[in-house]
Amino acid sequence: MRRWVRVMVAVAGGVAGSAAAAIGAGTLLWNRSTARAVGRLAPRGTARTFTRDQLAGLPSPVVRYFEFALKPGRPLIRTALIEYEGEFRGSLDAPWSPFKSVQRFSVDPPGFVWDAAIRMSPLVPVRVRDSYLEGTGSMRASIAGLIPVVNAWGRTDLASGALHRYLAESVWLPTALLPGAGVTWEPIADNAARATLTDSGITVSLDFRFNEKGEIVSVYTPARYRDVNGKGLPTPWEGHFREYERVDGLMMPREGEVAWILPEGRLTYWRGRAVGVEYGARR
Repeated sequence: MRRWVRVMVAVAGGVAGSAAAAIGAGTLLWNRSTARAVGRLAPRGTARTFTRDQLAGLPSPVVRYFEFALKPGRPLIRTALIEYEGEFRGSLDAPWSPFKSVQRFSVDPPGFVWDAAIRMSPLVPVRVRDSYLEGTGSMRASIAGLIPVVNAWGRTDLASGALHRYLAESVWLPTALLPGAGVTWEPIADNAARATLTDSGITVSLDFRFNEKGEIVSVYTPARYRDVNGKGLPTPWEGHFREYERVDGLMMPREGEVAWILPEGRLTYWRGRAVGVEYGARR
């Protein structure tokens, strides 16, 4: 990640002098490609609702979370669109760069498409699209939608890392953490439980921690794959969530941050706020 961030910053400075028309054309092409990826999010099944019977046998902190986050009769989430604003950086010594992004989710099967514009130079955005679709993870990055910098897909480690991300970000679509959505839970402490999700032959787990209110406050794994020069390196990873609000009948955090735990220190590389939420969205 650190290498391609440096490349993007350098190239973005050069593209800043390019014609606005070319940048506009690149944006159009990028948006079309994103739309094709979003079109592959194809939820299955029929509409269902949450009942307390679905909590039978779950660890006590997980039951407390669902009782906090959901009310009986709330429709289960099949798709979602969430808009974020925040900051991103690629290394401990890199400056923070502002970003805006739109992320679309499907729950059955699990999948997402994250489309971001990161301002690594004053005039030209770096476009980044991460996805997990039909069991395949991918990372793509381009300067102004014109100059490809990253195009990685199809590796097992990418799929595993993306599925880890989906499981963590299910805190924004709580019904995706129910057993009926394919998640299994096991207790590990009075205020913690381990969630495991399997999809397309890939299995990932995260340790969830809960506060007394029932809020999910953090997630952790000792080994999420981190892309290092085109190869996946298992690395400790964590996420933190806060400022819960009721949105469309359920409780979700408004703010969060994620970090790699590196030998040289904790690299918080994404911190953001959900500024727009639409459940059932298909646009």
